[in-house]
Amino acid sequence: MPVNDPVVSAQTPNADMTIDQKWDLYSSEEHAIWTTLFERQMKILKGRAAPEHFKGLELLNLNEGGIPDFRRVNEKLEKLTGWTVVTVPGLIDEKQFYEHLANRRFVSGRFIRDGHKLDYLPEPDIFHDVFGHVPLLTQPVFADYMEAYGKGGLRSLEFDTIKNMARLYWYTVEFGLINTPEGRRIYGAGIVSSKAESIFCLEARSPNRVHFDLERVMRTDYRYDDFQQTYFVIDSYEELMEATYADFAPLYERLPTLPELKPSDIIEGDKVYTKGTQEYAREGGLLAEAEAV
Repeated sequence: MPVNDPVVSAQTPNADMTIDQKWDLYSSEEHAIWTTLFERQMKILKGRAAPEHFKGLELLNLNEGGIPDFRRVNEKLEKLTGWTVVTVPGLIDEKQFYEHLANRRFVSGRFIRDGHKLDYLPEPDIFHDVFGHVPLLTQPVFADYMEAYGKGGLRSLEFDTIKNMARLYWYTVEFGLINTPEGRRIYGAGIVSSKAESIFCLEARSPNRVHFDLERVMRTDYRYDDFQQTYFVIDSYEELMEATYADFAPLYERLPTLPELKPSDIIEGDKVYTKGTQEYAREGGLLAEAEAV
């Protein structure tokens, strides 16, 4: 939780860690930051983001200017797929996170990033959470996938496989790519809300681009502090849903016997679209860029 957000600090979370958004207390500066980010990303995402993302933005009217009011968003979203967006004071534990998803509640932070550091995020803000994640929740199959993921996450607690479930979320919901008739597109929220990675993931020669495979993904570590070294690609949201709806118990039993994979690995059996040079990671990534400034 950002320590400088008095609206969050003044509230005592409910038992499920939710708080009120208090939309009326956002400043004009905070609304202006949302609008700046929104307009910037819409220019970058043209021809790069999945069509379902643009459709979701339209259905929820997230482009009307300023930070969305969850009361208005939820009125539309719940009618479409039964989902709602709830506000939390910051990062919450895995069990609470999975319980919200399993009950079709998507958790969002209240704060928005500093206007002087539009590309710096110590933790996900409301632009990442709402602009990045919420539009796809208007699509029935993806909405079902997110609920199934939440239920699967709760079950993973019994098998001590939280790490593997986190990888699945990371490489799909956050950083997934999808093949479309018009070409490869972005559906992962971590990419569509990022100015630089929206371009890097599709156009840079550095990362691998490999077709999605459930077991492969759950064995693969990831970069949480920089651009990804491998992006996994699906053909459809139905493919994702079918893979997630399976009984994971046999997979959970098998995973401890299999070697962990590094973020840059290409292995036998991979359907490889692009074998990346890995030059970006090898040269130090964002850290090297920051030190060079």
